[in-house]
Amino acid sequence: MIQINKFFIILFLMISAISCNRSSSSEDNNLEATDRPYTVIVEAESFVDASGEFKIVEGDVSYVEASKDNWMSFDVTFEKAGRYRLEVVASSDDQPGTVWMEYYIDNTDGRTYNVTGNIDIEATAEFGSFYVDGSPFNNISHKMKLHIAQGTLKIDKIVFTLMREHQLTPKTYTQNMDGDEWHLVWSDEFEGNEIDTSKWNYDIGNWGWGNNELQYYTENRKENTRIEDGKLIIEARKDDMGQKWTSTRLTTRGRQTFLYGKIEFKALVPREMGNWAAAWTLGDAYIDELAWPYCGEIDILESVGYEVDNETGNGIAHATVHTPAYYFKINNQISSTIEVINIAGEFHTYSVEWTPEEIRGYLDGEQYYVYQENANEKEWPFDKPQNIILNLAMGGGWGGAMGMDSTVTSQKFIIDYVRVYELK
Repeated sequence: MIQINKFFIILFLMISAISCNRSSSSEDNNLEATDRPYTVIVEAESFVDASGEFKIVEGDVSYVEASKDNWMSFDVTFEKAGRYRLEVVASSDDQPGTVWMEYYIDNTDGRTYNVTGNIDIEATAEFGSFYVDGSPFNNISHKMKLHIAQGTLKIDKIVFTLMREHQLTPKTYTQNMDGDEWHLVWSDEFEGNEIDTSKWNYDIGNWGWGNNELQYYTENRKENTRIEDGKLIIEARKDDMGQKWTSTRLTTRGRQTFLYGKIEFKALVPREMGNWAAAWTLGDAYIDELAWPYCGEIDILESVGYEVDNETGNGIAHATVHTPAYYFKINNQISSTIEVINIAGEFHTYSVEWTPEEIRGYLDGEQYYVYQENANEKEWPFDKPQNIILNLAMGGGWGGAMGMDSTVTSQKFIIDYVRVYELK
């Protein structure tokens, strides 16, 4: 049986330096229990329900043997909300296998919450640890299923290791929306040499982010995020750190959150097929995927590479909001698009004016979007604070919808500034 105590030491000391999706290690009896990161361990044979035939094998290492297209369900309780590494300790004698984890299987929305994307299991007779990072879990009891998507596997256990505890956001900026002139209340002009961590936090991991995205979001890694010449550079890099792609996702969650106002970005998006650049907001109430879209989301700028002309740089900007009543997973989201001349070659400003009654979207000061559905809380969750997010994804359900340009090894999303205004 694989021993995982040493792995916990490495995870605790070097959480930002993860370089592969498989680990194995040996016993270290000198580690104090209080020094270990919070973990939840679920033995495979403790499943409460299953589909198909599952064989339980007792021995020095007890495990469950399971085959393609079947699943096992578990009741799992977390005492701490946050982002977790989810490991499956398993082996596959004859051929590689694939699993993925679904949670909130009893949700009332008819949704499938895939919280890992595919986890590949190598063909090996020895038990190994195969994992993804960053899966979000709230501190409640979860009903979840481990799906076997490929192969016949021997599954020993599932290990959830807390990487980062959920942080409450201490400060809310509430903007006045009565007046004639806009006044600046918060901004980041990206001056100096370092990311201002009093304003920005990092989301980390490679669990697919609800969209089967390819990138691993890193923390405070200059190869993926840095300031150059007064601008924020978010760079996605291919075949980096042992990952398919690495990139960055910055969020104001845990620092400050915003209610109403004008939120504006000046940005230059990448152009090659496969990228998905976004400047947006997400409700501060988000802890894990069940909170979305109830917490609300405002997409101020979204651009996908396959809509950008590689020669002219012309492309399309998207503005959207997602609410319980209107969101993309039920295909009724309320969106608008606008053609942008040289979206990938020149900086443009993208903004929303968010009032207690409506949200209006602008490109370079020209309005092209409005959302006015506010009859009830399912249509209008926007009376509660939102966090600002900047990220560059690769692949996934939208960015990769037309495939990936296999010749591209780097993509850059460049932001000149982020500003929040109120009326006076």
